[in-house]
Amino acid sequence: MKTLYLVRHAKSSWNIEGITDIDRPLNDRGYKDAHDMAKRVNKKVHPGILVSSPAIRAASTALIFARHFDKSAAGIQLHPLLYDTNVKQYVQVISSLADEHSTAFLFGHNPIITETANLLGGMHLIEMATAGIVGIEFEVMTWKKVHGSLGRMILYDFPRNIS
Repeated sequence: MKTLYLVRHAKSSWNIEGITDIDRPLNDRGYKDAHDMAKRVNKKVHPGILVSSPAIRAASTALIFARHFDKSAAGIQLHPLLYDTNVKQYVQVISSLADEHSTAFLFGHNPIITETANLLGGMHLIEMATAGIVGIEFEVMTWKKVHGSLGRMILYDFPRNIS
């Protein structure tokens, strides 16, 4: 069995002039929300692998999660196919994960992260919130089979979820 957690990067700052999109950092609310969500999910899950878009806001979100999971920052894999791309490439990244890991966290961007959650988990989300998390469980033994397998959503949480 494989379990995938798709995490949309936390809220980013639009207030800094002259930086490129990939270099946009988290804002204060983004840092708070990322810590809050990492604490919530840390009570339920221990990740095998963390894979992130190379964008600063996604990598920063992944780093915050890594700290809460007592994982090394050096263990976060930055993957260029998770930035400014499409669902097919997100699935390609997921399919390429090492099978020694039964649980993976993938940190990315909207709208692609929402589209990937909808495709793999059979959901109908309109838009994942920033720092939102979707957990999907697959009845497969290898990540290569995830692309052709409809998973089962086991978690959907976001910062303003009070239920």
